Order: sequence, then C-alpha cells, then structure tokens
Amino acid sequence: MGSLRIVFVTGLSGAGLSQAIKSFEDLGFYCIEHLPPVVLGAALSALHDSAVRDVAIALDVRTGGQFGDARRAIDGITGANDVKVLFLDASDELLVRRFSETRRRHPLLEAGSVREAIEADRRALAPLRERADVVLDTTNLTHGALKDRLAAAFLRDGPVRLTVTFVSFGFKFGVPTDLNMMFDVRFLRNPNYDDRLAPLTGRNAGVGAFIEADPSLEPFLSRVSDLLEFLFPRYRAEGKTQLTVGFGCTGGRHRSVYVARRLMQHFAADPQLTVACEARELEGAA
Repeated sequence: MGSLRIVFVTGLSGAGLSQAIKSFEDLGFYCIEHLPPVVLGAALSALHDSAVRDVAIALDVRTGGQFGDARRAIDGITGANDVKVLFLDASDELLVRRFSETRRRHPLLEAGSVREAIEADRRALAPLRERADVVLDTTNLTHGALKDRLAAAFLRDGPVRLTVTFVSFGFKFGVPTDLNMMFDVRFLRNPNYDDRLAPLTGRNAGVGAFIEADPSLEPFLSRVSDLLEFLFPRYRAEGKTQLTVGFGCTGGRHRSVYVARRLMQHFAADPQLTVACEARELEGAA
C-alpha cells in the first residue's frame, strides 16, 4: 500500500466547497463529498488498496454525534499520509447574497436571519479554520482563479515549495479574510489626488514613477523584504505550503497594487518560492 496525499476541503456554507471539489477533480484528484467523519478510516483503508494517490475529501462537518467529529477524525489519521486541510472563507455580504440569489436554505437556519446563521457557522467551524493549513477567501475569486490557487497550493512535484500570494486591496472595501500578514501602505503619496493619474492603476508606469518619488517607499520596501526573507524559510520549515501577504491602501487601485507587484518581483527569483500577485479591486482592469 502506498501513501496518500489527502486534502480535506472544509469551510463556510456558501463559500464554494462544491466548486473547489470540481476544481480538484479537474486537477486529477479522486474526490469524495459529504463523507461522514465516522467512516473516514474505512474510506482511507479502501483507498490505500487502490491505485489512487491524490484525494480531496469534503467531510460532512456539521453532523456531529453518531456521525463523528470532523476535526477529531482528521487529527486521528496516522501513518505516512501527506495530510492538508483547506478552509474556504468568504465575506458575510457575499454569503448573504449567494443564499438570497440561489434561494438555498442555509444549513444552520433554524430561526432568525441568514446573517445569524452565518455567524453560527463561523463559530462552529472556528476549530477547523484554526487547524487549516491553507485558508482561502473566495469572495473575489472567479472559478478559474480558485482553481489556480488550489493548483498552486496542492499540486506538488519534488521538494515542497512555499507558495506566496501578494494581494493588493482597498480598506474601504474590507480586509481579505485569508491574509497571513498585512501591511498598510496608506502613508505613501496618493496618486488619486493627481487628475492625470487617478483613472490609472498601480500597473501604470506613470503611477509607479509618482509613488517612487516618495522618499518613504524604498526604506519601506527594504524593511519589508528583509522581514519576509527572514520569515519565509521559517514558515516553510514549519510545514506551511501557502502564505498570503496583503497590502492595503484606501481604494486598492494605486499604492497597494504597485507595492504588491514590486515585492512579488523581488521574490520571483527565489527557487524555494512560487509567487503570484493578485489585485483584488482591479479584476478586468488594464
């Protein structure tokens, strides 16, 4: 019997678990959905005797009682398996909209509002979120972007590399829930007050030149780079496979975009890292 690579797919109702399972299927994983935790051991025994080696399992995390506890079931796995836990999160606003638009009933909606059911879901799943190796905020992820993030985090050949995603965002639109680290760059000169630059983004050379003229920029980049160079190997040694580093400015279009891109470029040559850059507020922008 060979070892298995197992990804447990967990998260909030409405955060995209079904889509994640479909993405894992596309990536070549054998997928099991709504598995009661109490039968996890039997399922894994059967899989060990098969040709399957990559498995994504969406445990039924809200049953409890005679059907078993999801976190205990995960923690109880022993042997040479490579086990990771994925937790999918999303903003309350998006979850409310999804349940309203699809007319799906929230599984915890006994009485009260959908928002109260979402809050109860967050409380109930807090131990699994804490246990997770990878937390993804799906609020602004398209299906394609979700698949790309899953591939970067869980498709592994050879030595394990740390996948680092540099995310830019606007504070006025809320902080992404899946950040491991966050830096506020609102102290930098703001191109939004320049009529020529305001319609552009941090990907534009003119906007970049404007931000580069701020004497605070290079010392900031140098210190953040030093900090991340110190932290990344230690996270990797701890077994982390993915980190999300956020940079926020007011609107998420200029300063945060520029800084995230600069740091992604700085770390792109590191052979121990796989780096990516996402501009949350610029989806579809030039």
